[in-house]
Parts: sequence; C-alpha cells; structure tokens
Amino acid sequence: METHSSSVSDQVRGLIRMVQVAPQLTLLDMTLRGVSPGNYNVTVREAGDISHGAASTGGIWDLLQAKQASPPRVAKGVFGTIEVGKSGLGSVFLDKPIQIWELIGRSIVVSRKQEAFDKEDPDTLVGVIARSAGVWDNDKTVCSCSGKTVWEERKEQTAKGML
Repeated sequence: METHSSSVSDQVRGLIRMVQVAPQLTLLDMTLRGVSPGNYNVTVREAGDISHGAASTGGIWDLLQAKQASPPRVAKGVFGTIEVGKSGLGSVFLDKPIQIWELIGRSIVVSRKQEAFDKEDPDTLVGVIARSAGVWDNDKTVCSCSGKTVWEERKEQTAKGML
C-alpha cells in the first residue's frame, strides 16, 4: 500500500496477504508499519483507481446492497479495524466470507475515517488488490521502474521491519 502524501520517505507501510481456503472463506493477514498510533478502518473500495489517493477509490464495495438487504448486513468491503501501537506497528488476522476473484482490481484503503478522506493525511494508505502466484512462483517485476521481482521487494521490506 502506498500513501498519497509526498512527505513520507518510505512509501510501503502496509501489507495484506489474502488466502482463500474454502469456496466462501478468505483469510486475511494485515500488517501496518510506520503510521501514527490508533485505530484504522480497513475497507475494500469499488474501484482500483488510486490516482488521487483514497478520494478516487469510490465507495465501499457492496455497501448499498448490504444496506438494502433484509435484514441489513455488513458490507463485504468492510474488513474491520487494525490497532497500531506506540511503536507504529499493528497487525490483525481476520476471515471474511468472500472469494479472492471478487477483490482483484479493487483498491483497499486503510484510514482513521471510512469516508471524506484528507488528501494530506500521511496515515491514510491506499493500494490496489492484485493476484499473486504460488509461493516462490512469481518472477514478474513489481515495478518496471525498479525492475525488482516480488521476492526481491519482499526481502527489502522485511529488512526494513515489515512483518
């Protein structure tokens, strides 16, 4: 995940691993690093457009359908909260009744607010959800500008303290 603020020196400050373990069950392992202490909302958004940070990601995925359901239910895009301690680290392990294919191409937002984002808030994080290959099977580059593979990127982030 990246922040839209240019004042942050290390742009990667979060990682969410998702594994579908049953037809309607996905496990999520979420980690944040380098954000201010507090509680953060984790939401999947309708669109994958992060060109203007959280403001361009659209509404919370499935929110309208969830409100109109009888009885009303929690939207699929509301993943919950993650608490970040004084050290700037936070992690949570969740399960959601969703399928991975439903998420690909959408964005994820981690923020103190669920809506009305402040573009200058360095603690609002955004990212695009993408599919990963099997363990050690992805030799594609993460970014054409750096030329690093997924595994080189992971080694670098682990060395910086990313869990």
